[in-house]
Amino acid sequence: MLLPAKAEVARQLRRYRAWERVMLASPHDRTVRATFEDSGYTLCVLMGKRCAREAADAAERYLRSTPAGYLREQDGRPQPGRLARRTPPPERRSTASSP
Repeated sequence: MLLPAKAEVARQLRRYRAWERVMLASPHDRTVRATFEDSGYTLCVLMGKRCAREAADAAERYLRSTPAGYLREQDGRPQPGRLARRTPPPERRSTASSP
């Protein structure tokens, strides 16, 4: 999986947070709201998320961690090699006799 440059993630996260503050101060200004939504969309694309809040949270986690650590914690999915190895079930044989 390709990961974005941390500098770009930090820049987009700062932009998103700045427009979030402006939008909260002027919620009825359509230009401000549109710019805030655009910054959220950019962050979503960059972080591979569908929701701007999720993207902002993912960006913050990514900036705090190493790339490998970030990939391990993605979506809470277990990573290969971290699961206990199970032995395959024994082979079953039919007890019916062949003609």
